[in-house]
This record gives sequence, C-alpha cells and structure tokens, in this order.
Amino acid sequence: MKQKADIGLIGLAVMGENLVLNMESKGYTVAVYNRTVEKVDHFVNGRGKGKNFIGTHSLEELVASLERPRKVMMLVKAGKPVDDFIGQLIPLLEPGDIIIDGGNSHFPDTIRRTKQVESKGLLYIGTGVSGGEEGALLGPSMMPGGSPGAWPYVKEIFQAVAAKVDDGSPCCDWVGEDGAGHFVKMVHNGIEYGDMQIINEAYHLMKELLGMDAFEQHEVFKKWNAGKLDSYLIEITADILAYKDEDGSPLVEKILDTAGQKGTGKWTAVTALDLGIPLTLIGESVFSRCLSAQKDLRVKASKVIAGKKPDFKGDKQQFINDLEQAIYGAKIISYAQGYDLMMEAAREYSWNLNYGGIALMWRGGCIIRSVFLNDIKKAFDKNPKLENLLLDPFFKESIESVQESWRRVCATALENGIPVPALTSALCYFDGFRNDRLPANLLQAQRDYFGAHQYERVDKPRGEFFHTDWTGRGGSTASSTYQV
Repeated sequence: MKQKADIGLIGLAVMGENLVLNMESKGYTVAVYNRTVEKVDHFVNGRGKGKNFIGTHSLEELVASLERPRKVMMLVKAGKPVDDFIGQLIPLLEPGDIIIDGGNSHFPDTIRRTKQVESKGLLYIGTGVSGGEEGALLGPSMMPGGSPGAWPYVKEIFQAVAAKVDDGSPCCDWVGEDGAGHFVKMVHNGIEYGDMQIINEAYHLMKELLGMDAFEQHEVFKKWNAGKLDSYLIEITADILAYKDEDGSPLVEKILDTAGQKGTGKWTAVTALDLGIPLTLIGESVFSRCLSAQKDLRVKASKVIAGKKPDFKGDKQQFINDLEQAIYGAKIISYAQGYDLMMEAAREYSWNLNYGGIALMWRGGCIIRSVFLNDIKKAFDKNPKLENLLLDPFFKESIESVQESWRRVCATALENGIPVPALTSALCYFDGFRNDRLPANLLQAQRDYFGAHQYERVDKPRGEFFHTDWTGRGGSTASSTYQV
C-alpha cells in the first residue's frame, strides 16, 4: 500500500462506501473518514479489509494522509453538514488543495461555496453523482463543476470510476463553472421525477382501466424495454412487478401509496419558475408526489366524493400499444423541457454547457440512462445551437408520429376518471409549443384593465407598449412594470 492516499473521502454511508470501493478497484489508494469513527474501523476491517484503504479517525489525520495537491471528497447530507466540513477543512489545507462535494447540494449553495473556498486559495468541485448504490460501486454518472483549475487533478480518478458506454467513453466530463455540475444533476433528478411519474401513470392505467395484475404488466414492461423505451427505469419496473411477496402475491401491491422525495425535483420546478421556463411535466410530477402524501385525506375524500368509475370497452392490446407511444411522447417532452431549463440557466449564470456531452454523461451509470439519450446526443452533435429538442428533425418526426396514440390514451384516461397529470401536461405543452397563437392576448388585456400593465400590439413593432382606459374612468398613467 502507498504511504499517501490519492484521494480522501468523508462519509461512509451507502454511496460513500461503494464509491471508495470503486476507486480502490481502479488502482487508487483512498483515505477514509466518518464522523462516527466506529464506521471507519468497521469498514476497514470489513468490506475494505486487505485493500488499499487508509482509515483515519480525525480530519487532521485524513488531510495528513493525502498526496499533494490534496483532494478531499465529501459524501454527506446536503446543507449545513457540507458547510460545517468546509469550515473545518479550510484551516487544514494549503493553497491548491481541492475540496469536492459529491452530494445532492443545491446549486446556489455550490456557487457560494466555490467563491468561499477559492477566496482561501483553494479549489472547489461540486459534482453530481447518479446511479445509486449499484452505480457508485460499478460506475456512476458524474457531473463535475466548480473551479476549472481543479479538473486536471481529478479527471483521471473521476473518469476511471465513472460508467462507460459501448465505445468506452466515460459518463463523466467537466460541466462548467461554480454550480454548473450540481445544476445539471438537479435537472437530471427532475427528469427522473418525470420519467417515474409517466411510468406510474402507465401502471395505474393498466391496473385500474384494463384490470391487469402486476405479473401481466411485468410482461408488457419487459417487452417495452426491448424497444425504443429501453431504459433503466423501465427495466427495474418490470423487475418490481414480477417480484413476489412471501405468499406469492405481487409485493408492489402491498406498498403504501405515499411517495417520498428529497427535494431535487422541487428545486428543479422552483428554478424553472424563477427563470420563466415552462417545466410543466416535472412540476406535475412533484405535485403528484405531494398529492400521494395526503393519504388520509384522500381516503376520507374517496368515501364522500363520487366520480367516474373506469369502464373500458375498447381493444385492450391496442390501448397498450397506444400507451407505449404516449410514454415515448411524454418522455420527449420531459427532456425537451429539461434541456430548455439548462439553456436558460447557462445564459443566466454564464455557463458554457456542452449539451451533447451532458447526454453522453447520462447514457450510462445514472437513473435516467436509456437508448433515448443517443438520439439527444446526435441532435446536439448535428446542431450545437439547437434551441429546443422538438425542433430537431428526429424528435419532431418522432413526436408527430405518436401524437394520435397519445391523445387517445389521455382522452380515455380522463373519460374514465383516472388521473394522468404527467401525460396530459406534456401533451398540453406540445400543443402549446407548436401553436403560433395562444390566448395570452386576453390575459394581457385583463392585466391592463385592472392594473394598467400595458400590452404590445400585433400591428405594431415589438417593444412598443400601449395602455387603454377600458372603463372610461381611468387616467392615462400606466404601470411602470411590464413582464412578458
């Protein structure tokens, strides 16, 4: 074993433990530390026994065990714990040393921390790490951003441990300055929320509308995973639906229908509101989890509010075929909206994001990995300045080809009282996006009527504003604020 470690890691929970095992398996010596030091001894004498790990019982000991420039990675709970460790590490490090946050931190925090750490002569990286426990051990998708000067020192390690796609390319590359890495990871998680909600709505339709049990649905998802919906989330859904409880019944049906969330989907939706981007599908996915959490209230409502009962009289196999197309269409919208948000953030924060490269980073190791991402990479390779994914010829033709099936699914669901907020909001976005005239002209008239907020006219140049005295009782003074 080397006397000095290549990198140090703070936090031996599930992700940290598996990531350092991954690093060590690629030939690196790793120093490990955990606030509960018993975990260090347990790991070094357990899964890490006989391997190239240096167990340390203090931050001072961790820092002293590292080669220069020192690289200290934190995999701890987002928020105050990250700030606390940064505060403790700064006095122990020297100019040029690197602090790395590999947790799910909110990107504004990473922007702030990058400035703080750089002001002390140190370098900072905030990197998204996706793939869960298995990804951390076998190869995650990694999305690093922060101090550009830090990247050459960690590139080899990060790309060695990251997942690889078929041509051997690592699912890891430099994303951009300060909070760019954690921003891209946040959008990844938002898309993950959307994908999961779309799948859950398909499950709900097959169960409540078509009367299919979990084992029948398993066969459908297994077939879908062999086609254009091939993805990690479709694959694990098929596995989940086939899993039997001790009595032989589907385990999934015994799980309470209240969904949890860690906040990254909410951050994505709130950021979209802040930047003025219509992230409708992901927003509905977050709200669907919130509604599921109101279990007791929903149970009470179900006993007193009458609604339409499902009564399907159509062709079952045709509906399943339509459902596959609807999922594909909604999935295109999910990524189109996510990329729209990244483009606006790049303008807002002066990031130079490589959109095709981001698709490459998501092609392996992460939760949203799918064959679908190959098409996104091709779209941005052809046109790096592509304004919206729906304007790429492949995606334009793809979404046009599935829309009739998609409409039938949504209409049937609504007629039968089955909620499909993600599928319908995505379809409404598609119809709004392709429409050159929306009813916002009436909205602007309303705003001008009650608040003198002014409006533009279709028969006048853009940027010229007007106010009307709608009642004859108002004056000529208009509001000084106008927001498109």
